[in-house]
Amino acid sequence: MWDEMYSRALKRVEEALPEIEGVLLAYNTNIDAIRYLDRHDLEDRIEKIGKEEVFKYSDELPEKITEISHLLGGILWSIKRGKAAELFVESTSVREYMKCWGWDELRMGGQVGIMANLLGGVYDIPVIAHVPQISKLQAQLFKDGPIYVPKIKEGTLRFVHPKEFRGDEESLTHHIYEFPRGFEVFGIKAPRENRFIGSADDYNPNLYIRPEFKENFEEIAKKVQLAIISGLQALTKENYLQPFNEIERHLEILNERDIPVHLEFAFTPDEAVRKKLVDILGEFTSVGLNEVELASVMAVLDEKELAERLIAHDPVDPIAVVDAMMKLAEITGVQRIHFHTYGYYIALTSYEGEYVRDSLLFAALAAAAKAKLGDVRNLGDISRALDVPVNEKAFDVENRLKEEFDLNNGVAKVNEGQLSFVPTRIVAKPKSTVGIGDTISSSAFVSEFALRR
Repeated sequence: MWDEMYSRALKRVEEALPEIEGVLLAYNTNIDAIRYLDRHDLEDRIEKIGKEEVFKYSDELPEKITEISHLLGGILWSIKRGKAAELFVESTSVREYMKCWGWDELRMGGQVGIMANLLGGVYDIPVIAHVPQISKLQAQLFKDGPIYVPKIKEGTLRFVHPKEFRGDEESLTHHIYEFPRGFEVFGIKAPRENRFIGSADDYNPNLYIRPEFKENFEEIAKKVQLAIISGLQALTKENYLQPFNEIERHLEILNERDIPVHLEFAFTPDEAVRKKLVDILGEFTSVGLNEVELASVMAVLDEKELAERLIAHDPVDPIAVVDAMMKLAEITGVQRIHFHTYGYYIALTSYEGEYVRDSLLFAALAAAAKAKLGDVRNLGDISRALDVPVNEKAFDVENRLKEEFDLNNGVAKVNEGQLSFVPTRIVAKPKSTVGIGDTISSSAFVSEFALRR
């Protein structure tokens, strides 16, 4: 059944994507320096700093990285859980330490950069991207295709490919430490592949917004049908007020033009920022998050027991997920909540239609293609994921949802809206996990809009 639905969904989405005339992507782009972890190297580094000092941060993450023990402890936190996390590296000495540690490859990074390359470079959808710093290296990492950045030339607003921007600004580097399923260090074994990210730039954490965007946002909004907002996760209680004023102004302009806006959530250590995001979530049409992020949101809503249920089991308890999604929808009024975890996706929408489920199926194929191939070059690559097996463990999740919500073919009516569920396709040995969440969320959001039209 699921194989047939996957094939039909792919065909429908491929036919519908050309209908999308423009997507705005803001605000974070950077360069990812990826290091594939080596057990002996990591153990040596931890021993030198002190196991006792490092291990305490493997249980509870610090809000930011100011010491090497924070970095190494954060890496252990992710390995222990098989879950991704990202922290801002405030310390200059830790940044130098990461630079000396080195990397195995450089890639496009930041949610905006990854989504721009997918939507514009693969799906051929025109996108306007906010790139905080357009260095020569950053520009070269953008794929060819209808990817544009605003540029003021002779007093006129123009839209050019980043390579044509001719910028020579600062390169913003994030250090990503990847590990495979079964990776073991000091007896800690990774239940699945994932990564830890140390972000070492001073633009994205302060949500620097280019003057071209600030001064011409009304004109930019006229060029798009959809918008995806991301990159708010590194803000803190000390610096979030001014950026949020600008974000809310942008949301007001987008809402006035009836442009659906998706918020791509990410692990946000600062509680004040998380509370602010929940406060303004009703101004967004949609939000995408995983179990760690959903649990962190429940925590600031004083739903401590629900937050604990979300991270207590693997795979994640789907009833806890739906309970949390319903609570979030009730409190904020957001119309669409897209939950993605290893093995299955769930969407809760205030509207009904099988196209919601089909968009999740397409997103799962895109994610499997990226995991299998490392990089998705064209829509044909996505069809190659049809031979990746459907996650059989998700059938137990499906049965629980059937019992609780009368799920049928992945769809159930709940309250005044709809619950949609899909089992994903699991690549046994993925080439990389970086950017898979962004691939999932952007693919589901834009394909749902295309199918709905």
